[in-house]
Parts: sequence; structure tokens; C-alpha cells
Amino acid sequence: MTRVFIDGSAGTTGLRIRERLSARTDIELITLTEALRKDAAARRDALGAADIAFLCLPDDAAREAVALAANSDAAIIDTSTAHRTAAGWTYGMAELAGQRSRIAASKRVANPGCHASGFIALVAPLVRAGVLSPQAKLSCFSLTGYSGGGKKMIAEYEGENRSHLLNAPRQYGLNQRHKHLPEMAAICGLDQPPMFSPIVADFYSGMEVSVPLFGEWVEGGVARVKEVFSDVYRGPVVRYVEGADEGGFLSAAALSRRDDMEISVTGDDARLLLTARFDNLGKGASGAAIQNMNILMGVDETTGLILKEA
Repeated sequence: MTRVFIDGSAGTTGLRIRERLSARTDIELITLTEALRKDAAARRDALGAADIAFLCLPDDAAREAVALAANSDAAIIDTSTAHRTAAGWTYGMAELAGQRSRIAASKRVANPGCHASGFIALVAPLVRAGVLSPQAKLSCFSLTGYSGGGKKMIAEYEGENRSHLLNAPRQYGLNQRHKHLPEMAAICGLDQPPMFSPIVADFYSGMEVSVPLFGEWVEGGVARVKEVFSDVYRGPVVRYVEGADEGGFLSAAALSRRDDMEISVTGDDARLLLTARFDNLGKGASGAAIQNMNILMGVDETTGLILKEA
């Protein structure tokens, strides 16, 4: 029986992880009372007793938790931004080349960011294959459901007498310093992060990340891109799909409430559009964290995940 502690189980990501794990018979959840949830000594004891610990905390609190676990043998999966490019931490995206075995052998796993997961899934294998140059100056836009903003944003969108501004999509990260940019560049091996335009809209969950490319930037054209994706992404969690559109449209909510990801390519050799669709709370957060836990446990990595039926 694997003993698991969720530090920060009251947040959106932590709640979903807890909900999923509560149904499993191979997991023993270590829980703290509401009175002890923020008590450092109680958290240290829980981290010390755990085999695997999830950190579902703000960045500073996640760093504090790692310090509390200094004498623990627990494998830590951090869902915050704090350690995604930090030395000694393994980036928790199993579909990247060689990454699954690194995760399995790690005691410190940094769960990817939601927007970053889509961008990295699209760009990293192309850079690795020589289809895109590390010097490429890329752009990216990403549509997300409002649950990605956590409890405060969920309450804002679902509250009474809400602002009329919430009725239309809203762009953010306007200063081009979004917290996902460092991992987007580092994990893809890019010399610089992309111009990034994240957009939140009035739907609960789902994500659609797109990277547009002019053909002259792409070695081998659209056929080579499709070849790389179809070779790398065969499932069961991430898969390349042909003809993914819904009558000429692509909905960002298509994979809502699921833990998988679909990769697609549209356009032609002159102009290509790379798109990743998934759930910002699934493969973009809690689903990825559970997948990483499964890898650490040595069980089927899809255990407990909600995936597309074969």
C-alpha cells in the first residue's frame, strides 16, 4: 500500500487529486484536520510518513514544504511553478524522449504548467528532430476554461451579478512575463520563449494551445511534422490525430473532464497550425500529477485516469 499525502488539498488541483485517489484501493491517504492543515510540524510529520507527496501550493509555500521534507524519503510531485526549471528536479512530462524513465527514478518531480504542457508537446519533439531550430522565434495562443484560475476565478465566473466583461474571452499575461514562459523555453531547448497570448473564456474546463508556423521555418514541411507527431504520440495519454476538427471548428472544451491530450496539424506547407487540446485540470494539472505518481509507483501509468474510450 502506497502512502500518499496531499499538501494543499483544499485547492482546485489538490481537490481533484484527492477525489481521484479516494477511489483507489492501492493508496492510503494521509490526511490532516482543518486545524492542522497549515501547521508546519503536522505537515512535516505527514511528509515524513508518506511514500509520495503532492504539493498543491503557491510557489513560496511549495519551497517551504520541500524544506520541511528535507529528512523525508518521500518522492515529491510539485504542481506549482517553483521547481519546473530547478536543478535536481525532473520535469514530469512522460511523453518527452527519455523522460518516463527519469520520472520513475526521481524523488523530485515538477508537474508541468497547463499552457506549457500544450506548447511543449507541440514544439519539443520538433526541435529534437531538427524540424524546428532552437533559434526559432515562435508565437503561441492558448484558450483555457476559467477553472484554471483557481477558486477565486471560479467564484467570480459562477457568482451572481458578475461583471459583463466575463461574458467574452479575456486575454491576459499582457506583460509577456507569464509564469510558464521559462519552462516553455527550457524544456523545448529554445533560445528564447515564445510570444504568448493566453485567453480565458466563459467555460469551466478545457484547453486549446496553438502554435502557428510559416512553412519556411519548418524543415521537411507539414509531412515531416505529421511524421514526427505520429511517431511520438501514439497514446494512451497523448495521441496524434488526423482530421480533428468539428465541421471546420476546433473546440477548446472537446476534452473537458478528461486526462488525455490530442495533437493535430492543420494548414499546408505554406502555413501550418499545430494544436494541442486537453483539459487544463486534467493533463494540464491533476491528471498529469496522477500519471507521474503511477510511474513512480511502477503501476500502469493510466491507472485512475479518464481517457478516450478505444
